Amino acid sequence: MPRPDHPETDAESTAQAVFTALADPTRRGILAELAAHGPATATDLADRLPISRQAIAKHLGLLSDAGLVRAETGERRRIRFRLQTGPMAVAQSFLAAMARDWDGRLTALRDHLDDHRRTGT
Repeated sequence: MPRPDHPETDAESTAQAVFTALADPTRRGILAELAAHGPATATDLADRLPISRQAIAKHLGLLSDAGLVRAETGERRRIRFRLQTGPMAVAQSFLAAMARDWDGRLTALRDHLDDHRRTGT
């Protein structure tokens, strides 16, 4: 549940859920299929991927928990899964902030080493 008084904690927990979900190659494959072909049922995805429908359903549950897919009722009450990009954007922002922090540290180290080389101390 989002906490407006602690947005950084919420962003970190969202990023953690996304990274956990993306750690599995099958889940990455499911997301890639949804990105390439749009909403699909678990059966559709099982037809396209080398994995059973039951395994797809389990992975879709975890992706849904991470907010990366949303289940929606389609025609004939079939559940279709749609890709959600919001949590991925949060994870990208988290990585960008980390990269900026590391870039700053590496620049400071490079500057320190350059100074050391120039002064010979």
